[in-house]
Amino acid sequence: MVADHLRPGYAPAMELDLIDVFANGSLSGNPLAVVRGGDALTTAQMLALTRWLGFSETTFLLPPSDPAADYHVRIFYPAGELPFAGHPTLGSAAAWLAAGGVPARHGVAVQQCGVGLVDVRVAGETLAFRAPPLRRHGPLDPVERAEAIRVAGVDPADVIAAVHGDNGPGWRLLHLASAQAVLAAMPVATAPVPTDVGLVGAWGHGAQRQFEVRAFFTDANGRLKEDPVTGSLNAAVAQYLVGAGHAAVPGYAAGQGQCIGADGHIAVTIETDAVWIGGTARIVARGATLAL
Repeated sequence: MVADHLRPGYAPAMELDLIDVFANGSLSGNPLAVVRGGDALTTAQMLALTRWLGFSETTFLLPPSDPAADYHVRIFYPAGELPFAGHPTLGSAAAWLAAGGVPARHGVAVQQCGVGLVDVRVAGETLAFRAPPLRRHGPLDPVERAEAIRVAGVDPADVIAAVHGDNGPGWRLLHLASAQAVLAAMPVATAPVPTDVGLVGAWGHGAQRQFEVRAFFTDANGRLKEDPVTGSLNAAVAQYLVGAGHAAVPGYAAGQGQCIGADGHIAVTIETDAVWIGGTARIVARGATLAL
């Protein structure tokens, strides 16, 4: 009997996994679709599938071209391709591991993506990625600040700081006076493409989570969406908070998604030379065959 992979014209099945990332309970995080075996898909096909699925991101696991990487991932959102995103990084690592992937380095999977190589620590369902360096940081200019405030629908008097946090998505971050101010934000319905605005505010002393985060981005048609839980934004937030003296070793816990029915939990680990963004990545469905 001839093995399938030796048959003339044989191509491995293209399969779809669904992962719940940063969840704090059943189906409470950010859903991610991961496509395995889609090496022959064009960029246009990847984007079309991403739009059809309707998740904030869909990823495509590919063989690495960098010998230092365990796998390569392309990350798409409805308006295009991203060089990096956080919950897709954790979810893609979980899918790769569940499909039999074994990291070359014990306990650390190395992802190749648009920003280069990203380390992902592995401890069962709990994964954490090393935050990549910010491509742009520093204060927003007055026009950028005013536009971020308008888009997010926050009271200008609540804004402590307004900064860039570009780590792939070009986040414009508003640090607000409290977590309550974050939850009270009323964003606009539409905005220019692309728009990526994040909010962070602190809870009071003794709270289970130290910070609350919200993230807004535009789809291909300029409709403003709220992301359930956002790894890239939380990475940028953590790097800003550390740099501004609002967070320190060993780290903190953040929440996200309350306003849209999610319950995201983000564990931020701060080390002297790195920030790690961690959470659960639970496989909800695995191995659905795709016919494209």
